[in-house]
Amino acid sequence: QVQLVESGGGLVPAGGSLGLSCASSGRSFSSYDVAWFRQAPGKEREFVAAIRKYGGGTYYADSVKNRFTIYRDNAKGTLTLQMNSLKSEDTAVYYCAASSSTITSTIGRWESYAHWGQGTQVTVSS
Repeated sequence: QVQLVESGGGLVPAGGSLGLSCASSGRSFSSYDVAWFRQAPGKEREFVAAIRKYGGGTYYADSVKNRFTIYRDNAKGTLTLQMNSLKSEDTAVYYCAASSSTITSTIGRWESYAHWGQGTQVTVSS
C-alpha cells in the first residue's frame, strides 16, 4: 500500500499563496486517485480537490475553484496543491488522501479514500 506525508503548511496573510506537497512511498503512486481534504477546528472533514490516476481529470470544491490548483508528478510520486488568494476560511489542517479506485459521484467523499497522511496546518491571518 501507499504511505503519504504532507509538507508545506504554515502561516500566511490573507490574499497570499502557499503550496502544499504530499510525498508518497510504497506502492506505485500512479495506481491511485489522490485528493486533498481539510478540517478546521469544530468542523467536519471537507473535500478540497482531487485528481485521477494519470491526471485525466481534476475536481474542485466550489469554495476553492479558480484559487487552488491540484497537480501530480507520477514519476516523482508527489501531489501538490497550489493555493492562491487565500482567505481566513481556508485555515485548516490539510490532508493528502489516496484511493485505488473512485467514481465521479463519490470522489469528494472522504470515505472513498483508504490511505491518509498525517496532515499539515495552514493558517491564514486576516
